[in-house]
Amino acid sequence: MDAEKTAFPYHAPAGGLPSQSDLHTGRAVFTEAYAFIPKGVMRDIVTSYLPFWEKTRAWVLSRPMTGFSETFSQYLMEVQPGGGSDRPELDEGAEGVLFVVGGEITVTLDGEAHAMTPGCYAFLPPSAKWTLRSTGTEPARFHWIRKAYEFVDGLDVPEAFFCEEGTRTVHAMPDTEGRWATTRFVEPDDLRHDMHVNIVSLDPGAVISFEETHVMEHGLFVLQGKAVYRLNRDWVEVEAGDFMWLRAFCPQACYAGGPGKFRYLLYKDVNRHAKLRLGR
Repeated sequence: MDAEKTAFPYHAPAGGLPSQSDLHTGRAVFTEAYAFIPKGVMRDIVTSYLPFWEKTRAWVLSRPMTGFSETFSQYLMEVQPGGGSDRPELDEGAEGVLFVVGGEITVTLDGEAHAMTPGCYAFLPPSAKWTLRSTGTEPARFHWIRKAYEFVDGLDVPEAFFCEEGTRTVHAMPDTEGRWATTRFVEPDDLRHDMHVNIVSLDPGAVISFEETHVMEHGLFVLQGKAVYRLNRDWVEVEAGDFMWLRAFCPQACYAGGPGKFRYLLYKDVNRHAKLRLGR
């Protein structure tokens, strides 16, 4: 269906530290096939600072690791008003996606300013010349997904673009009556793109009814709602603010628990041959 501009809730971390009286027991898990990072882990003490970023900290949710997930990194950025960077990306070969979940930012690309608020999405190709500033009165929070772009002779590098979730087409999965759907920001058959960052939504009671087992690596950040997610051999309760990091071929399925929609931001690598020589 073609949606008119719609406002959605998006979970954003608040940081801080738990009380000394809180129980230690948590939900975090790291296995050979997946990592589960619950929202309670995203505290002040685990943030990182980045070169040439001002008034900024980041939760590093994933990074390439030999023998695990190797294609991407995902940051959850927090930029105080007036902060940002004039040199945000130091890797000329890196492409990126920004997705805003709180506050306001302005991204200036090739001299043109783009205001971004919650639900706004940007694709930034390798070698793009961009800057970013937090322009609101509250801290800006956004996902920054980075991948080394895989160039292919005969395929153009995709151009940058900016858009909003609420104005994109929602594609229902076949035979689900719209209960399981995907908001796409890139068309699947556009082979210039070697990664997709989409939003998946399930209505209460909807299911991913088979154990997907595939070559794509995943980062899944829960934007809204709750569910029970199948990760390899385990059923794991997940809710808004949690992050799931899956290596290739990790079996996965889902049951949306309600009472409202369950939605997550999904990364996957696509549209390239498998590398036959490790390290090249």
